[in-house]
Amino acid sequence: MGKSDFLSPKAIANRIKSKGLQKLRWYCQMCQKQCRDENGFKCHCMSESHQRQLLLASENPQQFMDYFSEEFRNDFLELLRRRFGTKRVHNNIVYNEYISHREHIHMNATQWETLTDFTKWLGREGLCKVDETPKGWYIQYIDRDPETIRRQLELEKKKKQDLDDEEKTAKFIEEQVRRGLEGKEQETPVFTELSRENDEEKVTFNLNKGAGSSAGATSSKSSSLGPSALKTLGSAASMRRKESSQSSAQPAKKKKKSALDEIMELEEEKKRTARTDSWLQPGIIVKIITKKLGEKYHKKKGVVKEVIDRYTAVVKMIDSGDRLKLDQTHLETVIPAPGKRILVLNGGYRGNEGILESINEKTFSATIVIETGPLKGRRVEGIQYEDISKLA
Repeated sequence: MGKSDFLSPKAIANRIKSKGLQKLRWYCQMCQKQCRDENGFKCHCMSESHQRQLLLASENPQQFMDYFSEEFRNDFLELLRRRFGTKRVHNNIVYNEYISHREHIHMNATQWETLTDFTKWLGREGLCKVDETPKGWYIQYIDRDPETIRRQLELEKKKKQDLDDEEKTAKFIEEQVRRGLEGKEQETPVFTELSRENDEEKVTFNLNKGAGSSAGATSSKSSSLGPSALKTLGSAASMRRKESSQSSAQPAKKKKKSALDEIMELEEEKKRTARTDSWLQPGIIVKIITKKLGEKYHKKKGVVKEVIDRYTAVVKMIDSGDRLKLDQTHLETVIPAPGKRILVLNGGYRGNEGILESINEKTFSATIVIETGPLKGRRVEGIQYEDISKLA
């Protein structure tokens, strides 16, 4: 038969197959040739070109393995850096994306037998941060580029400067409040006893200066004025009383906010919006909510002894004393009884210790009193359950 046509179904199927990935057992790394089936791979192994490659590899097999291992490591780390940056990601996700490229270096040609061994090697060499969870191994690329390090140092310096500014502002506000309280204590009103020298004398109250002066002028001039003048004065006094009653009935105008009040409101708003996606802190009591560890640990409480990479904690069980390494998604906070000590885990008051005052079950929130820091003694309402936890 003649050669099949370019647009025949067989030719189209062959081109489709050649584009995709084939089975790894029919791939020759030395010749970098992918065979489609077992028969094709057998024919390739018997070919002269493959035999020559085997003779070259047999002279120095370690050199070829080192070359393939270095190529695999460089391509894997380049994909991790370019695609995921410094994010924490599952190693299987990166590997699946790496092998999707048709011309990639296969792992069976390197010094690592499994992906787990390669992940552990990356952690030992300091190329990535690795940690094991019940879901598998997670890796995080460590960027050692001088420009990136310089940028991180600048960000840390700026963050530290912002924290210093916040502390200075908090101290300034506390000083202003203290001075204001001292001034109020000095201006305490002096109360005197109500008394009169003559029993026949009438006791009068001057509610406002205008009314008192008009009353005095009326009494002084009443003897020299006629009846019509008295009527006029009476009507004028009644009009004044109506005006004063209307002015007192009107709601009091809002006082203009001072600069100190505006600064305090801005600080409160900044603290309310300062939230992070990690809440683990050493010394708090947590509850295990995952069922993957069995009924022995489900719904049991433990103390966080150490926090690793912000999202993983070493928990010591209260009942058995066992130590477990868990992700924060498998844990939840513990709300104590009112009057017990707690630690704020998220929000503007993060890191401050306090006393739980009351619990609102309808809104799933609590009211606490801060015990540490420049805001000591402040009463905070509406703190969500997940933002606080009991201290050990």
